[in-house]
Amino acid sequence: MDKFTCIIIEDEPLALEKTKDFVNKVPFLHLSATFDNALTGLAYLNNNKVDLLFLDINMDELSGIELLESSKINSQVIITTAYQEYALKGYELQITDYLLKPFTFNRFLQAVNNAQENIVRRTSGAQPDFIFVKTENRLEKIMLNEIVYIEGMRDYRRIHTTNKRIMTLQNFSEFETLIPSSLVCRVHKSYMVALNKIESIERSRIKIADQLIPVSETYKDVFFQLINNKP
Repeated sequence: MDKFTCIIIEDEPLALEKTKDFVNKVPFLHLSATFDNALTGLAYLNNNKVDLLFLDINMDELSGIELLESSKINSQVIITTAYQEYALKGYELQITDYLLKPFTFNRFLQAVNNAQENIVRRTSGAQPDFIFVKTENRLEKIMLNEIVYIEGMRDYRRIHTTNKRIMTLQNFSEFETLIPSSLVCRVHKSYMVALNKIESIERSRIKIADQLIPVSETYKDVFFQLINNKP
């Protein structure tokens, strides 16, 4: 079995020892290093390949959330904290899981298994099949194959799916990062469409779910390359 490298950034000695103990119980994890502050941990991340990061939030000088906000972290990230109020912010930053102290080994293993699946999927080039979208005070799970189109409405985006509509403040740039363009493609400053839900295209207008959506010059070439399956 391939092993995944991981590090722990944790400033509480007892919590650090507990997380180390849990890591050592998982056959496919290899603990490369531990750090008691985010700055030295970040320096290590910038110079070493790390598959999985266990990250505390409340630390001196630089918090775990500030670390994630200030740097592009390619590792899977599992937050370990005693503070539940940071959960939503963590998921906005695309973390893998959020472990609330004190957590059990079973809960730890669940989070690690999620990270393993993500690593394997990324390595194999497999596409994700869902995303989480922030709406009101919750995160809503959306299956990518259920998206019909996404519509811009001033400060909001409305996601039309096959069974519901979701309003969110997340912007189009975030969706373009989260969703492969081979599934849902930007066609206009105010629209993204699911390629497999298109009914017809005529005169740079897409018919989808009985709606006519314009294709602007900015996105026209890329859009037609995608629907014609050209690289």
